[in-house]
Amino acid sequence: MTTFIISSSLYSPPHHHRPPDTTTKHSSPPSPTYSNFNKSHDHRLGEGLLLLRKRTGTRIFADVKSEPYDITGSPPESIPYKNEKDVADIVDEQGGEVVWWEEFPKRWTIVILCFSAFLLCNMDRVNMSIAILPMASEYNWNSTTVGLIQSSFFWGYLLTQIAGGIWADTVGGKRVLAFGVVWWSVATILTPVAAKIGLPFLLVVRALMGIGEGVAMPAMNNLLSKWVPVSERSRSLALVYSGMYLGSVTGLAFSPFLIHQYGWPSVFYSFGSLGTVWVALWLSKAQSSPLEDPELRPAEKRLILSSRVSKEPVKSIPWKAILSKRPVWALIVCHFCHNWGTFILLTWMPTYYNQVLKFNLTESGLFCVLPWLTMAFSANLGGWIADTLVSRGLSVTSVRKIMQTVGFLGPAFFLTQLSHINSPGMAVLCMACSQGTDAFSQSGLYSNHQDIAPRYSGVLLGLSNTAGVLAGVLGTAATGYILQHGSWDDVFKVSVGLYLVGTVIWNLFSTGEEII
Repeated sequence: MTTFIISSSLYSPPHHHRPPDTTTKHSSPPSPTYSNFNKSHDHRLGEGLLLLRKRTGTRIFADVKSEPYDITGSPPESIPYKNEKDVADIVDEQGGEVVWWEEFPKRWTIVILCFSAFLLCNMDRVNMSIAILPMASEYNWNSTTVGLIQSSFFWGYLLTQIAGGIWADTVGGKRVLAFGVVWWSVATILTPVAAKIGLPFLLVVRALMGIGEGVAMPAMNNLLSKWVPVSERSRSLALVYSGMYLGSVTGLAFSPFLIHQYGWPSVFYSFGSLGTVWVALWLSKAQSSPLEDPELRPAEKRLILSSRVSKEPVKSIPWKAILSKRPVWALIVCHFCHNWGTFILLTWMPTYYNQVLKFNLTESGLFCVLPWLTMAFSANLGGWIADTLVSRGLSVTSVRKIMQTVGFLGPAFFLTQLSHINSPGMAVLCMACSQGTDAFSQSGLYSNHQDIAPRYSGVLLGLSNTAGVLAGVLGTAATGYILQHGSWDDVFKVSVGLYLVGTVIWNLFSTGEEII
């Protein structure tokens, strides 16, 4: 019903709007006011407007007592709108011209900032693999010492996977990710100083750097579970993880130049200082959840919150419920199977190119960049495919199984072809295709944490990634043992076997539905 506010001290309806009087004939025109008003129907609203309509037969009576008011003007500020969100939307749409960066979705601002954090993460991680060569020459380190320094990063990295997940789920991903970036950036800057003091100090600093980077993935997973709807989940995760791949490319590309021009300490000083710029942007632009962001546009907030089941903060972790679910264990086991092959390819490929394909060290380093570029491209392609399938009605469970099956069987197939290839160019292409299909896992198991346990996605990623890191450490060591007693074919057979085991377990026990 629409109510018209009539502002007049005396009012009489126009003749052409009055219904004819069929009951009484008047010898004179009716009076413009109705003094004999039925007092039982008098409803007075404070001291302002009184609007009363009384229907008797076919007559309409109205008595108005108010100050004059122009009904053509805008409504006074004291009259509230029924829905505050509608008011904000009207301001967004009618409040004047809005610059493009204010219209850019805030959830994708969070995604891009996470992408840049992971870019810095891998830049700071891979710079040691280049700088270790002049450092070993300057300090007379042998191969055993070099291996000890390289592995010290994983001491801290393993320790903070689960702890970082618990912290992110309970206090919010914004603080945890900011802590991680600050921590590993400071450790990166301190690396040249620690190396000059002595080997024990350098080992401690590298372990501390691992602590900082160990909390990054659980914190990111917690953030995206709160900010990104299911229909955009695969795309967002693929973009963030491609930041890691491109960070490796950037680190491998710029480190030799900086070392040649300014000496090896410049790599750590320059890369580490970039973290301060990121933290300043992060603290000013990011929030742990849409509910905490005062600048979030109402329409986007409704879109995000409509896909979230629970908005209550996490106060405790239901370990028994988490560890009793078969899809959780399927995720942990498959993460181990996946990372075994991935870490072997990424850590041993320079040796493979040199020993088998007879490339020199410069060519080996150049071709090591190719898998990272391929993974960055195919991860985003897989994310777009997965989200498209979900938006077209295919169940999330089916999409996760399809994408992870490609992520397992694709690398397995291409690795089995290496023993039949004699051309170095074809071998490099085969490796690139293996890593390219491997990156489809970003839309498979790496997206599954948020599917099955959105409230505890940080903890769940910490659990599964701990298994993944263990696979990397064990797989890297086992490859050296296999090569000492066997061949590269044996190395690839172990990886293919684990890929096949992971495929079976994933398709039998995984799900895309929320279970916790």
